[in-house]
Amino acid sequence: MTKPIEGVSEKILACAREEFLEKGYSDASLRTIAAKADTTTGSIYSRFGGKEGLFSTIVQPAADEFTNIFLRTQEAFHAVDEEKQAGLMDEYVMAGMDRMLDCIYDHFEEFQLLLDASYGTKFQNFVEQLVEIETEYTYKFMKVIRFQNEGAQEIPEEFIHIMTTALFESAFEVVRHKMPKEKARDYIKMLEKYHYGGWNAIMEFDKQS
Repeated sequence: MTKPIEGVSEKILACAREEFLEKGYSDASLRTIAAKADTTTGSIYSRFGGKEGLFSTIVQPAADEFTNIFLRTQEAFHAVDEEKQAGLMDEYVMAGMDRMLDCIYDHFEEFQLLLDASYGTKFQNFVEQLVEIETEYTYKFMKVIRFQNEGAQEIPEEFIHIMTTALFESAFEVVRHKMPKEKARDYIKMLEKYHYGGWNAIMEFDKQS
């Protein structure tokens, strides 16, 4: 059995990252990646299983880390006594957003790929998957609020989904605009206040309707 040449995989990944960032997944060329890495397409297939396997090797760890932080934040918040959830929401949300922002800036190029270069891969719905999780947990929280505030109207799940999509797309603008991290942190704090101010206004409107 032939022993793999050291350093080839790392060189392939570096060249692939450059190619995907420049052209996106769909237009990226394995031949170009192989040529820049001084290897063959066969070598790429044997190591990574093809173009999508190569893309996945680059972005999967960052996607998993971010999703796990997000899920742990949700689960920790919803494990809190329901009577205390409304008062603690801001604390949990901001702590979770800080951790997720750290993750983004630790893997900034990977998030550029996930957000704007992943069409044609299993990651093209990365944001939508986060939205689905947030929608599910927000709907649970809204049910708690309705139970605690007798007479409050039910907010349609479709509305929650649309507003959550807007929140995530707005939050990921820090990547698309290549914001410095501290500027991004201030932006996220403003965004959270704006977002939850809107929810509070809706809940107050429901009480008055």
